Amino acid sequence: MEDPDTVRRFWKDVTVEAGEVALDGKPVRTPGRAPLTLPTPQLAQAVAAEWREVRETIDPRAMPLTGLANAAIDRISTARDTFAEGLSAYGESDLLCYRAAEPAPLVERQAAAWDPLLDWARGRYDVHFETAIGVMHRAQPDATVARLREAVLALDPFRLAGLSPVVTISGSLVAALALLEGAADAETVWQAARIDEDWQAEQWGEDALAVEAAEARRRDFDAGVRFLESL
Repeated sequence: MEDPDTVRRFWKDVTVEAGEVALDGKPVRTPGRAPLTLPTPQLAQAVAAEWREVRETIDPRAMPLTGLANAAIDRISTARDTFAEGLSAYGESDLLCYRAAEPAPLVERQAAAWDPLLDWARGRYDVHFETAIGVMHRAQPDATVARLREAVLALDPFRLAGLSPVVTISGSLVAALALLEGAADAETVWQAARIDEDWQAEQWGEDALAVEAAEARRRDFDAGVRFLESL
């Protein structure tokens, strides 16, 4: 039996005009019924490409840029500060600040990937970071938390939408901000976020379910990166 929520493709042509994506001349609307208006030509064309690639029915999972745009318009723009506060909270327990005690090769691998990102943030925001051995929470200086919060609160809804999957999947606000500002590329951030998981896989072998989950996270991560690059 067909899912009642399934939406079949009903359009032939997808066009873009003045930042709006249209299907057979009719503007696309978000789930909240707002016009799907994109802030840059690049993002508008990327979103339009997702609609062109729809075959028989709409699969939201195959349209991540449209989903992020919908979120920016319907959810984030109406509660920008609240959403930004949620993302900035990752700066209080950033992945890059929690290090392994041993073995030495893992310690060295973490330092090689994570120290340059923390060094960048120190210089960029004039802040200090407290690092810890293990996973017990260590509070960051108030000034550091406040400065990172300011950086996130300064972002518009579309950049917050694109940044969100990068932050939540990597577990690092610092790495995500480095990506946003061009101080690190996507592969560097992804590999930095995967160090502990990759180490475990190297020691004990890969688990099929873990690999599948990682692939799904990578798709969401890449969507966030493409979204940001289109702004």
